[in-house]
Amino acid sequence: MAQNKIIMQKIVNIVAVTSGIVSLAVVIGGISVYVQRDQLIDNVKQQALDAVLGGGSPLGGSLAPDVGVPEMAPAAPQQAPADAGFGIPN
Repeated sequence: MAQNKIIMQKIVNIVAVTSGIVSLAVVIGGISVYVQRDQLIDNVKQQALDAVLGGGSPLGGSLAPDVGVPEMAPAAPQQAPADAGFGIPN
């Protein structure tokens, strides 16, 4: 009977130590993200700009700086039919 208590105590100790290690890792990870938050935000902004402007990202940008944006053709004038009225049937 005493042997079972010793085994159970060892299991409980292992679980407690493992829980403490996991908790410590979470706290350290949170602190490191908090300390480096400005650098992380700047990196994400730069990656987004590179993806949009084609700054050599692995995704390949759609707008290269030397290509530019094509000009749009002017819109064709729209004329209403002569018998359109106010949409009231005759």
